[in-house]
Formats: sequence, C-alpha cells, structure tokens
Amino acid sequence: MRTTVDLAPDVAKAVSELRRRSSMGLSEAVNELARAGLAARAPSTHFHQRSASLGLRVDVSNVAEVLEVLEQADRD
Repeated sequence: MRTTVDLAPDVAKAVSELRRRSSMGLSEAVNELARAGLAARAPSTHFHQRSASLGLRVDVSNVAEVLEVLEQADRD
C-alpha cells in the first residue's frame, strides 16, 4: 500500500539508524520497526470484575426504585 505519513523526529531517527545499519530501504525499515512494535505489545490480561455484598437486595429492573434505595442508604 502506498501512502504518505509524517514521522515524529524520534521515529525518523530510528528509521534512519536502522537503514544505515542494515542497508535497507525506507519502506522496509518502517515496516520492520512497526512489526517490532506490534510484537512488543504487552499481552492483554483478562478483566475480572470484583464484587462485594453490600447487604442490599434490589430489583434492578426498576431504575427509579434502585436510585431511591441507594439514596436512602446514603442518608442513613
């Protein structure tokens, strides 16, 4: 794919250094650095929702009632 991009100065410097070290073209250097960045991403962790019993029993199908119960709990 052919496109135009603006590289930040630090990225342009990294591309230039890689090109100089490896005798490769601009596109090849940008692709190599992009692939390295993609491979270095931290693995995603599974999200786990923690919950705790608040001692309230509320039918959440009625939002207005839930809000009343919570507001009453705040007042107490």
